[in-house]
Amino acid sequence: MEFKIKQSVLKEELGYIQGVVERKTTIPVLSNILIESLGEGEIRIVGTDLDCTIRCDAEAEIIQSGAICIQARKLFDIVRALEHGDVHFKKEDNEWVTMKAGRASYRLAGVSRDQFPEIPQFKSTPLRLPAETFAYFIRNTAFAITNEQSRFTLSGAKFIIGDGSAKMVTTDGHRLAYVERAIDDKEAVMDTLIPKKALLELIKLSRGVGEVSFGEDPNHIYFETEGRLLITRKLSGQFPNYEMVMPKDNDKSVVFDLEEMRNAVRRMSLIADDRNRSIRLNVREGEIEVTAQSAEEGEGTEVVQADYSGEAVQLGFNWQYLLEFLTNAATGDVFMAASESESAPAGGDSAAATAPAREGKAPLRITFDFKDSNAQTQMSIAGETTYDYKYIVMPLRI
Repeated sequence: MEFKIKQSVLKEELGYIQGVVERKTTIPVLSNILIESLGEGEIRIVGTDLDCTIRCDAEAEIIQSGAICIQARKLFDIVRALEHGDVHFKKEDNEWVTMKAGRASYRLAGVSRDQFPEIPQFKSTPLRLPAETFAYFIRNTAFAITNEQSRFTLSGAKFIIGDGSAKMVTTDGHRLAYVERAIDDKEAVMDTLIPKKALLELIKLSRGVGEVSFGEDPNHIYFETEGRLLITRKLSGQFPNYEMVMPKDNDKSVVFDLEEMRNAVRRMSLIADDRNRSIRLNVREGEIEVTAQSAEEGEGTEVVQADYSGEAVQLGFNWQYLLEFLTNAATGDVFMAASESESAPAGGDSAAATAPAREGKAPLRITFDFKDSNAQTQMSIAGETTYDYKYIVMPLRI
């Protein structure tokens, strides 16, 4: 095989595939990507970890058709360091690949095309949703997915389409995120479990595109966006009855500025107990007092102005559960930075915790609906009409 491709094009496509390539694996070939020729003017790049596969098509000048299988991370690192211009690839004997760009040249070890696993046969993607809808769904629910691998059915999102609406639900057993939006397609039907890794890759692939096409077969889900395809295995098992968790009798409500509360929670998290990450919200007329304390380090208090009238109530939360909701509701840019580290470090000093305000946009206000200090609190974005978004958190005994 021999071909030429623009450095900028190759760098972009390799960047999408890095997320699914296994760096530490018992199957060495999974640390490689497959590059195949398509006709005379296109190549196809494929990376997989067997559960999640990404396939990208890119323009290239095909000199001799064929296929190469090469180490993904090393190739990406080299391509990123190259100057702009053409990159020339040629397959030599014994699977070796020579690569030239400008005055730089490399000779890289490859493996046989036959060793690379066959990817699932691509099915049709008859359903469509705006990319911004998927981004909103994932951003506002993925952080509530459990990181415990033993809880298999909770390690992804329940995705439901039917009766003219699309829904995404996630939970880790302590909190639940639910978002729903009406859609134009009244006939579309789907009910499946999407793994977390696939969700994080999908939000990358859907940036800057208009629509995401998707479909399913008994074992896989397919997402397609402008020359790129994401294939993921479905999660199996029974997702919990999320409707039973949603509170029906919350009769108290408080509304406040998202940015003020997020900053207060972040500051109080610095003094919170490292073991239970507990934080108190003392809700009273006209304000919320946010407090945290640690037996070893001390205590802190900050007051946030709020719209509330009624009897005083004390609510207890894990500060990280609260901060992740406030951060991801505020901006989509933070989600990827927070998700790559899987969880914020103690003390709240994460990209999510220190995110900038929504520049040029009206301040968001948040609503907490609750009954008392012993019942779950339902959180939502005040005035949101496009999406029905609810975040339910179990109380923390203080």
